[in-house]
Amino acid sequence: MESQPETPQHRARDRGADVPALTQETEGTPTARDDGAPARDEGPPARFDGTPVVPSRLRRRLLALLLGLAAGIVAVDQVTKHLAEARLVRGEIVPLLGDALGLQLVYNPGAAFSFATGMTWVFTIIMVIVAVAVLRVSRRLGSTAWAVALGMLLGGCLGNLYDRLFRDPGFAVGHVVDFISYNGWFVGNVADIAIVGAAVLVALLAVRGREVDGSLAVDVERRGRGADA
Repeated sequence: MESQPETPQHRARDRGADVPALTQETEGTPTARDDGAPARDEGPPARFDGTPVVPSRLRRRLLALLLGLAAGIVAVDQVTKHLAEARLVRGEIVPLLGDALGLQLVYNPGAAFSFATGMTWVFTIIMVIVAVAVLRVSRRLGSTAWAVALGMLLGGCLGNLYDRLFRDPGFAVGHVVDFISYNGWFVGNVADIAIVGAAVLVALLAVRGREVDGSLAVDVERRGRGADA
């Protein structure tokens, strides 16, 4: 009888060892489970709490979007404030859309509707806290929509924070330059528009259940239950 060529499997069998057969696997192909069924794709890797791990490259790109948008808002806000100071007479209204929208230069020591005008330093602290909070949250960024929302919020806060820190009457108690009059109800600026837009976008993302890392809240909860099991 003609002898068969000796193979690594034959040698291993002779030694009593089990050697897995050599197979070629295509990258990204799910491996088989112990019962022979193909393994289900579980998606991107997740932490123990069920939240996905955002790839560093994506996080850097979204962080650049956030910071770039914030810087652009601050620049537009400050330029328009300087133009308003240079071309508008304080207190005088210049109609744009009748009484609904106009230009009126005012210096606001408080919040919207001139609320808490004697507590300027409190709003300075709040803006600093919000800016720091945005930067901390940005470390988990995995969603373009959240990057836009946080960029708008950061830009709006920094735009008004600049006024609080560096405008008269002094450091941390400076008055914010407002010049966009809304039907005489209140006067705002570009930074205020960015903050309001950010609030609306955050609310929409919350309703949809979209997390900062890009996942959906229901998926995070499902992953968390799976990790606990």
